[in-house]
Amino acid sequence: MSAPETLIRKVWKDIQAVRKQAPLIVNITNYVVTNNTANSLLALGASPAMNHVAEDLPGLVDLAGALVVNIGTLADDYVVGMHVAMAQANDMNMPIVLDPVAAGVNRLRTDTCLEFLEKYHPDIVRGNASEIMALAGEDGRPKGVDTSMGVDEAEDAAKDLNERYGCVVLVSGETDLVIGEGREMRLAGGSAMMPRVTGLGCTCSALAGAFAAVQHDYFQAAVDTAAVMNMAGEQAAEVSPGPGSLQMHLHDALYLLDEATVRARLKVVRS
Repeated sequence: MSAPETLIRKVWKDIQAVRKQAPLIVNITNYVVTNNTANSLLALGASPAMNHVAEDLPGLVDLAGALVVNIGTLADDYVVGMHVAMAQANDMNMPIVLDPVAAGVNRLRTDTCLEFLEKYHPDIVRGNASEIMALAGEDGRPKGVDTSMGVDEAEDAAKDLNERYGCVVLVSGETDLVIGEGREMRLAGGSAMMPRVTGLGCTCSALAGAFAAVQHDYFQAAVDTAAVMNMAGEQAAEVSPGPGSLQMHLHDALYLLDEATVRARLKVVRS
């Protein structure tokens, strides 16, 4: 379960890079999680911009280090903004993170994500097992925005998406799975309380944007993301009697994360 020294150094180096560079991360995300994900980015050391207005996005994207697209809110104006921002990000060779919220619940959500994958080639796709399976054409049996499937059940789907679209795939669950071209890693940690807080998966996707902005090996950026969410979630849960305080303590853990914590808490199941 302990992490190799080389991985510890890489993760800590990238955490420091986010804090030093404070990259602007443009987020087109759903209105349920906007405040939480923005605060998580701030706590880690990045600078969030939360917007979906097509006319306003070009100026923000022009200044950004990464773009995060979260399809939780699929109103028409959000989708228009997503297309505008992703097209510009492609032109700028800027990393894109896609969060396919509730893909598989209906054709609208699944087809919208597949269009984004085919047209804009996101660098990282972060989702739960049901969402990843749905994008690969499998029945992931979603429960709304939640999953009824385990991470291991989504492994083949994650590999398929990686091969088909070239994206790194981060599958979140009790253990997290990261799939890249010829590379695979599982990381453990976090807390069983985390699914009781809305939007922590969305927070994970937002943090992936921060790491992708400073680490252009997107497999490593996804590993950084899973590692930090697991370590901060585990640490926060130890001082949280319930999910209400977990959110607050998660922000504190992200802000206070140091090298000693990385060394003590980074857990690799298999790499």
